[in-house]
Amino acid sequence: MLSYDVTEWGRPLQKALRDTPTPTGTEVLVRVRYCGICHSDVHIRDGYFDMGGGKKFHMTERGMNVPRIMGHEPFGTVVSAGPEAGEVPVGKDVLVYPWTGCGKCARCAEGMDNWCMQPQYLGIQRNGGYADHLIVPHPRYLIDASGIEPTYAPILACSGLTTYSAVRKLAPSTPRDWVLVLGAGGLGLMAIGMLRALGHENIAVADVDARKFDAAREMGASVTVDPSDPEAVKTLGALEGGVVGAVDLVGLTQTAQLGQAVLRKGGRYVLVGLYGGEITVSLVALAQRAMAIQGSYVGSLPELREVVELARSGKLKAIPVETVPLEQVSEVLDQLKAGTVIGRRVARID
Repeated sequence: MLSYDVTEWGRPLQKALRDTPTPTGTEVLVRVRYCGICHSDVHIRDGYFDMGGGKKFHMTERGMNVPRIMGHEPFGTVVSAGPEAGEVPVGKDVLVYPWTGCGKCARCAEGMDNWCMQPQYLGIQRNGGYADHLIVPHPRYLIDASGIEPTYAPILACSGLTTYSAVRKLAPSTPRDWVLVLGAGGLGLMAIGMLRALGHENIAVADVDARKFDAAREMGASVTVDPSDPEAVKTLGALEGGVVGAVDLVGLTQTAQLGQAVLRKGGRYVLVGLYGGEITVSLVALAQRAMAIQGSYVGSLPELREVVELARSGKLKAIPVETVPLEQVSEVLDQLKAGTVIGRRVARID
């Protein structure tokens, strides 16, 4: 089996050859065809997330040790299964839900593996999809994505799922209420697409890189602003009816401050991005403005099925996707870290 592993934190992934694993118990073996290259893997490869205020959360604290095969957006063909897996679609292409839990707790029983307190995520605690084969712990994590372009399907398991779960947290809102998307990278473009697919008509986008504005408008945004512009708050605050919700795909102090500053009374700020900012919140203002601050982390197994159905229906507009050979994954992670990627990159495993 060929894979690209993180063997040393902060260093390029290393090519490795090992025996192809044999599935046991309920496990399923998948021949990986494509795997999305996610910005979260920049932090995972570095070995930590910046928690703000000089604090770090190290991947070892999350149960990840090196060497590890990263990659949490795999799409491939079912090859075989363990004796306890039951009937599995051998020979069929599937999208894999990567946010697998312990499989035993109440959250996992509800399909909320992403909230499991003992997670076994693919590409973090378990080996992931930057490889030509992948072990999936149970067939319930295999999603039929037939009818969806195979090079696009992988990003639905993270970018699609994450943004879908986040924008649904903006309810209650109406189609003509203004929503602000902070960040116009791959996640930001997907969030715009999700909002449009769910019927939202008025979408504003904030990003410091004006080169991304064309892509944002192509996805359905009608207002674009630079958050470093002194007039940004005034511009967004003047939108008719005010801003009902802000989805922050960045997670810096500046984006959080802007997202909350422009909310109308009763508005909701939903944080997704993990760049490492921190904020001080006036509790009086929080109460007087009836404002909600909520975190959103990936999404549930049932939500991924809903995302796939949304994509299959044609309502979800595809964001720009470029495929690259698996051996270029470290190079793409460097580009993501530098912020030079527009849309998404997907590794192909030949």
